[in-house]
Amino acid sequence: MKTSDFNYDLPEKLIANYPLDERSSSRLLVYKDQIDHKTFRDVIHYFKEGDLLVVNNTSVIPARVYGSKESGGSVEVMLERIMEDNRALVQIRSGRSPKIGTVIHLDKFKTECVDRQDNFFILKFDRSPLEVFNSIGHVPLPPYIKRPDEDLDKDRYATVYEDKDLQESVAAPTAGLHFDDELLSTLKDLGVQMATVNLSVGAGTFQPVKVDNIEDHDIHSEYLEVSDDVVALVKATKKAGKKVFAVGTTATRALETAFIEDDEKGYSGYTKLFIYPGYTFKAVDRLITNFHLPQSSLLMLVSAFIGYDNMRHIYKTAVEKEYRFLSYGDAMLLEKNEI
Repeated sequence: MKTSDFNYDLPEKLIANYPLDERSSSRLLVYKDQIDHKTFRDVIHYFKEGDLLVVNNTSVIPARVYGSKESGGSVEVMLERIMEDNRALVQIRSGRSPKIGTVIHLDKFKTECVDRQDNFFILKFDRSPLEVFNSIGHVPLPPYIKRPDEDLDKDRYATVYEDKDLQESVAAPTAGLHFDDELLSTLKDLGVQMATVNLSVGAGTFQPVKVDNIEDHDIHSEYLEVSDDVVALVKATKKAGKKVFAVGTTATRALETAFIEDDEKGYSGYTKLFIYPGYTFKAVDRLITNFHLPQSSLLMLVSAFIGYDNMRHIYKTAVEKEYRFLSYGDAMLLEKNEI
């Protein structure tokens, strides 16, 4: 298939720049044979006792910092991944790309550009990069949100179930932003099981697919952990005839990576799993997700899950009904296309 097949017109007014006052008050587009329009709180009506809800419990690093080159030019540094030996893979925005050996001052901290990998730079710090970013970093709002981060983003650009000891992501698993403690408690009372996986979301999640043929796309690599217990729970849920709900494309990629090999083991390591039409899902039955950018790998995953024509119809409907799009936007509940 062509990347252009996954283009659609997204009016700028539909991109949500702020979250709603209440997490679970977002709208919910439900697709099960037909489209229904609900509120996110209504998601509870689509679960049954014994179903399994799988979430990504990663925590977001304040990954955007500002500084200057020793020569005086201003820079914006966006973390992609923390590496060994106090090094970090980053994106750098400045008037001119820094050369190897360039010293960059980030507030009271000093770092040096020591290497380059494609569009990324490697910075060497004199201490833990995480210490630096936690000290002076800003919430890394996505590039399509055209405003500076604010205090409210520290709370709202994070899930209520995040594990702060797993501070590894530079973007939030945004489908989970709709859940609040009350909603999770209600699901538990209904007898719904809950499991956590961890996938460290990289900034590459926002990058459009730029090749003509989607099979030629080199998808970004992300680190994940799915335990043996989670794999066993997914298998037991499906054997009992119940449904596995994945919250977001990150939880979906994590589960599907763990199920590539048909064994009883979990998975720990990097994944470059690229899910597009033709892929056969082994773990996930239902997907809770937000609305995605045109020509993105995430939109291709959704198309694989529900079928290309269904995806086109849903997105056309969502635009016409003026749903709120992207990270702070509304949500969908999608049932896997079994055809």
